[in-house]
Amino acid sequence: MAAAAAANLAGRPGVRVVVIGDPGTGKSSLVVAVATEQFPENVPKVMPHTRLPADYFPDRVPITIIDTSSSPEQKPKLIAECQAADAVVLTYACDRLSTLERLSTYWLPELRRIQLKAPVIVVGCKLDLRDDQQNSLEQTMAPIMQSFREIETCIECSALRQIQVPEVFYYAQKAVLHPTAPLFDQEAQSLKPRCVRALKRIFILCDHDRDGALSDVELNDFQVRCFSAPLQPTEISGVKRVVQEKMPEGVNDSGLTLTGFLFLHALFIEKGRLETTWTVLRKFGYDNEIKLRDDFIPTSIKRAPDQTLEFTNEVVDYLKGIFHMFDIDNDGALLPSELEDLFSTAPENPWTSDLYKDCADRNVLGGLSLEGFLSKWALMTLLDPANSFANLVYVGYSGDFNSAFTITRKRRVDRKKQQTQRNVFQCYVFGPKGAGKTALLQSFLGRQPSEAVPINSDRFAANTVELSDGTRKTLILREIPEGDVRSLLNNKESLAPCDAAVFVYDSCDEFSWQRARDLLVQVATHGENTGYEVPCLIVAAKDDLDQSPVALQESTRVSQDMGIETPIPISVKLKDLNNIFCRVVHAAQRPHLSIPETEAGKSRRQYRQLLNRSLMVVSVGAAIGVVGVAAYRVYAARKSSSS
Repeated sequence: MAAAAAANLAGRPGVRVVVIGDPGTGKSSLVVAVATEQFPENVPKVMPHTRLPADYFPDRVPITIIDTSSSPEQKPKLIAECQAADAVVLTYACDRLSTLERLSTYWLPELRRIQLKAPVIVVGCKLDLRDDQQNSLEQTMAPIMQSFREIETCIECSALRQIQVPEVFYYAQKAVLHPTAPLFDQEAQSLKPRCVRALKRIFILCDHDRDGALSDVELNDFQVRCFSAPLQPTEISGVKRVVQEKMPEGVNDSGLTLTGFLFLHALFIEKGRLETTWTVLRKFGYDNEIKLRDDFIPTSIKRAPDQTLEFTNEVVDYLKGIFHMFDIDNDGALLPSELEDLFSTAPENPWTSDLYKDCADRNVLGGLSLEGFLSKWALMTLLDPANSFANLVYVGYSGDFNSAFTITRKRRVDRKKQQTQRNVFQCYVFGPKGAGKTALLQSFLGRQPSEAVPINSDRFAANTVELSDGTRKTLILREIPEGDVRSLLNNKESLAPCDAAVFVYDSCDEFSWQRARDLLVQVATHGENTGYEVPCLIVAAKDDLDQSPVALQESTRVSQDMGIETPIPISVKLKDLNNIFCRVVHAAQRPHLSIPETEAGKSRRQYRQLLNRSLMVVSVGAAIGVVGVAAYRVYAARKSSSS
């Protein structure tokens, strides 16, 4: 597997290399020497920007070289150039040990201070003047590289003798186009986890017969796809022999195993042939962060604020298939280890964050049921469709974006048509602190409230709901902390993704009801003002305790005044939920009903009705007038003809 250098696979328009170092170390001579291939007689203090054309090196990416002055008054400019650099060449003079010492006492700490992100190439200039008694480059640089991991490589050169001058900038370009850091952990001397995951996915994609090994034919197909050149039978045998000698489990009777495939790439990297692994990664769509590029994963999806994306039946069937494939013990649930294995071809498990960790039903061993598995995917699709599709591709889905999703109809259209075709509904859960919001979410997942993990952000619960007609819908509850309501409603489109809203209050506490009522009015007002009205339900929680008569009376009156259903009493403690989740789905399915109306909203509606009636009267009067004129004209015409 050798890298062919035909095209710019990195997709970069150019590489910007900044040359820095102590005065007199040979910076400008180095720049002139690479551009002219000869040693300059008279060198200016600072060279103007110099460009090496795209065909100078095999990767076909042009290089712009920026020379710098190390004088104190030019320090701000030097810092600005370094911060804009793709790579930094840091020079010292081989005949002046003081400049070598300055690397670790001044230059490298200074680059850290300015938080340089670019790789550093340390270059010993004036190799022709080097004392033969000095330590080798490896002995000299080993302790410095140990302390400063940002150093990509070290090299010595001579502008006078034209020794390794082009190599300096080749390594600088290579550090940008084929960086070591994303692929290899220098300290552990092993491939980094994200690199392993990407190579595992590539291996599986190339293992067409799914036997866990790349046969000679599959190896050859892989070579042609990545490097546009076939492997000779002797080369394939040679590759497998090298692997088998170093790692016997890397080859079996069927061919090269995943262990052997990973070993080969680690070997390439250790030998400095990073371009080989990067060529493979880029041919399969990966960027420098070892994630699929934007041309593989669309990041902008055209849709209205009140439209969402849902998986097609094809994708749901695919997800069911991989669920059963990774359910190794056939217990109907994916254990954490099985879930890790399922996502082992993605850059990381997307469900390790607090947002997803406790959002779906789990069994006592932490296993995720099929319904919980599909619900998590539905939540990820609702919140971040591009990320959802990316992970779908990472776990083996081969279809395109359009075959994976359907875009739902606008909610405003659903309200006009008085029905919806959605299968996934999102419900915002509002209420004062202590009202029972979290308990409601936990009960949706079959848990006790005590099992809730404290978090500082929105909490989600996703599950399926079976309706009375036997159909199943996915419901996602989003708990809105009381303190976040104001900032939420500052956004005009904040209610656009919401199919229904629930307002929870502690039925024992009059103050809790008052706060819930205020939140209901705020949300209803926002909906009326923005056109994103949502069906609303009031939930009277803690029905097993002594009720507040005032709260009961007031909540009933307010719900009737606003034109929505009377409060629904529930007791999480007694597991008497009064069919609340089905009722939420029913409210979302009938988007024209259960929409609360404020006093201001009623006044506007009455004004519009009055205005419409007035316009109708005017229209009818005008029509009568037109008919009258027409009749008069007919009468006048007849009269004149008879006379």
